[in-house]
Amino acid sequence: MKVDINLFNELKERGLLYQCTDEEALKKVLESGKPIALYEGTDPTVDSLHIGHCVPYCILRRFQKAGHKIVLLMGGATASIGDPTGKSEMRKVLDKDTINANIEKIKNSLKVFLDFDGENPAVIVNNKDWFTGYDYVDFMRDIGRHFNVNKMLANEIYANRIKEGGLTLFELGYMPMQAYDFIHLNKEYGCTLEWGGADQWGNIVAGVELARKLNFENGTNIELIGATNPLLLTPEGKKMGKTEKGAIWIDKDKISAYDFYQGIYQTPDACVEMMFALFTDLPMKEIKEIVAGDIVKAKKRLCYEMTKFVRGEQDAKIAEEASQALFSGQGNLDNAPTYKMTAPSMILNDMLFESKLVTSKSEGRRMCQQGAISVNGNVVKDFAYQIDDKDFENGVCILKKGKKNFVKVER
Repeated sequence: MKVDINLFNELKERGLLYQCTDEEALKKVLESGKPIALYEGTDPTVDSLHIGHCVPYCILRRFQKAGHKIVLLMGGATASIGDPTGKSEMRKVLDKDTINANIEKIKNSLKVFLDFDGENPAVIVNNKDWFTGYDYVDFMRDIGRHFNVNKMLANEIYANRIKEGGLTLFELGYMPMQAYDFIHLNKEYGCTLEWGGADQWGNIVAGVELARKLNFENGTNIELIGATNPLLLTPEGKKMGKTEKGAIWIDKDKISAYDFYQGIYQTPDACVEMMFALFTDLPMKEIKEIVAGDIVKAKKRLCYEMTKFVRGEQDAKIAEEASQALFSGQGNLDNAPTYKMTAPSMILNDMLFESKLVTSKSEGRRMCQQGAISVNGNVVKDFAYQIDDKDFENGVCILKKGKKNFVKVER
């Protein structure tokens, strides 16, 4: 497979390269015409990926298309500890069965982004395979002694946790383990580049520095590079990937095409260009022209392109048509999110909860009292309002929460 030597310029043009331990070295290897092996690590702490998780995979997809070898690391061992990055308290300790089940489900989500069967297939590995059986004393002697605790605690990864009330010895072991992953993957798979989100910078640098220390100790000359992409953040500084209705999941079993489409529509205006750059192959000149125009039209285009990319063109058309039907009265309601009412009548708040328009009945009561709930376009503040025959026309009733969340109720 021929290597595309323009990848570095593409990453820079699209704003996908944020930090790099040696940008000149990265530019040199990517323009050499020779394939490299790179990896990205994921701790399987959930059973699916949401949009916020997937930024690095969008970039790995570009590396794979450019002819480079992709290794995906599942943190079967490190997930047992949990990355303390960005957490105010220790993550819940997961049992091995949960971790293994999460890995299998995440593998399916990854197929959206990467090719596992073509002439340049991506490879999935699990760090449980090399940490299981690695004697604790041996690991501390071989690897742990290269980590200065004072320096580690000054790192943002740990410093924020200490401010919030403390850090366990259990969590302190996370960075040395992730750093060793890079050493192992270089030895076994030839990986010379680790990619990750900007919040992983401290852990990535630790792997590069560990290689330098081992080079000095062993007389070797392993040259590793670490790089990150910018995070998708809301204007409030929060990671994107979740909306008021929940996460924008990749897995079809966890979210409908319509809810995926609508979740993307809630993208902050400031993030639209980056989302286009990540999740589409549109040229940057065209992206900038789209974003510079009507932002509502730009968001609708983004919704369609991303739904097509993640769910397929048929789902994108269905979601687009359902959105048009609900928002403008044009289009086909057949594929709109639907709740089947089985009783002759039902209390509004119960229906809001059971149709998943709200996540709790207390939220339903609050939304009603605030005038955020409407039935067939009419605001209803009484959460005990009875939904019955009077509310149905041709067997259909439309419930709405706010401006963007709908459900079609059928009898």
